[in-house]
Amino acid sequence: MINQQNDRKTGFVPYVSADKTLPELTWMACVLGIVLAVVFGAANAYLGLKIGLTVSASIPAAVISMGILRGIFRRESILENNIVQTMTTAGEAIGAGAVFTLPALFLWDLNPNQGMIAFIALTGGFLGVFMMIPLRRLLIVNEHETLPYPEGTACAEVLKSGETGGKNARLVGAGFLVGGIVKALGDGFVLFKTEIEAQISKFKNAVIGLDIYPALLGVGYIIGPRIAGQMMAGGLLAWVVLIPLISFFGAGSSQTIFPAAAPIAELDAWGIWKGYITYIGAGAVAVAGLITMVKTLPTLIYSIRDTIQSARKNQLGGQGLARTDQDIPLKWVGIGVFVIVLILAFAPLTNIGVIGALSIAVFGFLFVAVASRIVGVVGSSSSPVSGMTIATILIVTFIFKATGLSGIHGMIAALIVGAIVCTALAVSGDISQDLKTGHLIGGTPWKQQIAMMIGVVASGLVIGVVLVILNEAYGMGSKELLAPKAVLMKTIIEGMMRGDLPWDLIFLGAGIAIVIEFLGLNSLVVAVGVYLPIHVSAPIIVGGGIRWIIDATTKDFDLRKMRNEAGVLFASGLIAGESLIGVVIAILIVSGVSIPSSPMSENMWISLGVFGVVGLLLWWVAYRSAGRRLKHGAK
Repeated sequence: MINQQNDRKTGFVPYVSADKTLPELTWMACVLGIVLAVVFGAANAYLGLKIGLTVSASIPAAVISMGILRGIFRRESILENNIVQTMTTAGEAIGAGAVFTLPALFLWDLNPNQGMIAFIALTGGFLGVFMMIPLRRLLIVNEHETLPYPEGTACAEVLKSGETGGKNARLVGAGFLVGGIVKALGDGFVLFKTEIEAQISKFKNAVIGLDIYPALLGVGYIIGPRIAGQMMAGGLLAWVVLIPLISFFGAGSSQTIFPAAAPIAELDAWGIWKGYITYIGAGAVAVAGLITMVKTLPTLIYSIRDTIQSARKNQLGGQGLARTDQDIPLKWVGIGVFVIVLILAFAPLTNIGVIGALSIAVFGFLFVAVASRIVGVVGSSSSPVSGMTIATILIVTFIFKATGLSGIHGMIAALIVGAIVCTALAVSGDISQDLKTGHLIGGTPWKQQIAMMIGVVASGLVIGVVLVILNEAYGMGSKELLAPKAVLMKTIIEGMMRGDLPWDLIFLGAGIAIVIEFLGLNSLVVAVGVYLPIHVSAPIIVGGGIRWIIDATTKDFDLRKMRNEAGVLFASGLIAGESLIGVVIAILIVSGVSIPSSPMSENMWISLGVFGVVGLLLWWVAYRSAGRRLKHGAK
């Protein structure tokens, strides 16, 4: 069987073997998963509207599910806990897809109804699940050794540590406490700044920044120094080369150069990043994604061919494949995509027409393939979903304008296409992490895929209510609810329809991606670094650097492996602790609890000291605990 062949080839054996059956898609897991999907969807919707970012839900959901199912109901199935976290990530993904795009409808004073918002969320969510299914064997199984899927791997470690207890559980628990405490002190009680930056002396607008987030440190350790270094290279290119370059050439000009809202001489580093670099980054991500797609096309074709050949055997509970290799049959996947695209073409709720529906089908599958791969490298939290959504909106708006669909109706149609694709990308990225978790612990793929769709339905039906309530309470685009990503989408669509989009910046980003690819680097990873603030890449490279130190100072292969395993466990705890406390803080904010608006201390050295302590703890845990375990095991 295919699963057994892969096991022999890679030496990989899941935590729960394929011939063992445990309770998995149970009613209790479904009820808990639905509740958490709604809660996490609402919390992430608020955070996304507030700061333009969302938090990962898989690990906190796994921790919560273990606490409830194991601690209260005494249920012992690790696969049940996996189903709960799979459903919960649907809420996070639906929240991200909605808040990155749909607030633009409120900004246009259109007041979309609940049915329209739910329809967009559900169709995008289902397409994200369906389109990722044919890619599972290619990305999760065949590239098991090359794509780490940091959050999926971390979630698997959290689940396994809860299963085995002992030292693994203590390592994860210690990381969980450290990550949670730092997050609570930084973003909860606001005792110190969680974002610091420094201006390079005598180098105008050259800035180095750092987000004091243990989770990003953990992600860097998990993905390793090479990938983290390439991501940091993109950040340095943007913040130490491009931004100072733009500042230098614009220093003597009092003229405002589109798309910025003020003269370059009056802009700081963040103003130049917002006004120019985001467009360059969007162009780089779009072209790098296309390059990645072309490079993987032969493998992708072979994977789809293999999937088609096994489709007759791959039935729900069928006999042809091992339990851990059974997807929803490709026949039903194809029917599902066709029906959704057909409905989108003629649905009066969205009114995007055949061109819009076909655009969703084409760009949806193209960018789902890219998103599913890139989250395997940098994780869902750092996935450039908004960048790929920008690329989609650019092309679709151009098509609509060229075919005569312009004005407000054309802008609405372009935004809806972008919203559906954005939701599909967010969902596909999260289910990729979930399927990686399932692959590591021995889950049943088709049951996870159904669980994800249940979560999509639960969160998709309520996300509109959340958006309407937040709009009525604060107002989209207000100081309290900036909705930065949606404002950017709105600006791009209006600029395309009016013909004043900064194409030079888009093409500049495309050229950067091509040059990076010729240098032999991963253009998509570097492009992500260009698009994201360097403040995100910096803690990731620190985590990767700690991993490099461990590898460089440990010559014995077995000892190095054990140290890295210990480091991954502690890093997984850092991600879990920060993610869970981040969601708790979001819920408190939504509930009306007052959170300080400014830190008690503006001293950046306190923040840097906190981050340094966490980094040293990560190194110490990896270096010391595994060595002691190996020493004791040799006796």
